Amino acid sequence: MTSTSGISVRGLTKTFGGKPVLDGIDLDVAAGERVVVIGPSGTGKSTLLRCLNYLDRPDAGRITIGDLSVDAAQARKSEILGLRRRTGFVFQNYALFAHKTALENILEALVTVQRLPRAEAVARARAVLAETGLAEKADSYPAALSGGQQQRVGIGRAMALGAELLLFDEPTSALDPELVGEVLDLMRRVAEQRQTLLVVTHEMQFAREIADRILFMHSGKIVEQGTPSQILDAPQDERLRRFLARTGG
Repeated sequence: MTSTSGISVRGLTKTFGGKPVLDGIDLDVAAGERVVVIGPSGTGKSTLLRCLNYLDRPDAGRITIGDLSVDAAQARKSEILGLRRRTGFVFQNYALFAHKTALENILEALVTVQRLPRAEAVARARAVLAETGLAEKADSYPAALSGGQQQRVGIGRAMALGAELLLFDEPTSALDPELVGEVLDLMRRVAEQRQTLLVVTHEMQFAREIADRILFMHSGKIVEQGTPSQILDAPQDERLRRFLARTGG
C-alpha cells in the first residue's frame, strides 16, 4: 500500500467556546511522508487531525488531499465525504462497534462508504485481519478482545480503506503499558509501506524511529518542525525544550 498524493493545509482555524484551538495552521505533507505531531495536551493536535476529515468542522482554511481541494468554511456534503474517503482515522479509544465482530467492524466502511460488493469487502477485511495478526479473532466481539487487539482492529479498519492519508490520534494513550508494544509494532509495519501518515503521539522513541518529520504544536500553532534529530536532540524553541524535559524526549 503506497500513497500517490500528498496533502496541503492552508490557514486552518478552529474555535471552541470563543477560544482559538487551531490558529491559522499551514501544513504540507508529501506523498509517503510520515509526520509526527507532538506537544502539550490541549494545544490542538487532535483537533488538527479531526478537522482534516471533518470529525470537527473547521471555521476557515483550505484542505487539499490529492485531487480534492475544499474550502473549509463552505464545504459541501459531497466534499466532506470525499475527504473522508481519502483519510483513515485511528482513534484514541478504538471507537469499535460493540455489537459487531472484528470482521464486521472492518467491513462496515468498505460496504457503506466505499460500496464494495460484499464478497470483495469480506475478502479484503479478512486479508487485513491477517496482516494485523488477528485472523483468528475475526468472529470475536470487542468485549472479548484486549485493548491492544481492539486498537489493532481499529488500525486494520483504517488500512482496509486504502486511504491516501492515515490519521493516528494518540493510538496508544488508552492502552495499558504492556499492550503498547503490539500496537506500535503494527504501526511500524504500516510506516514501512510508505503510507502517508500524520500521527499524534506522546511516544517519543517511536516518533524518533518512524518520523520523517516531527511538528511541535503549542497554543494552536506549529512553532517548530524538523527531522527527529533536529527536534528531539537540538530543539530551538524554549517551549519545545521545556516540553521535552517533561516528557523525557
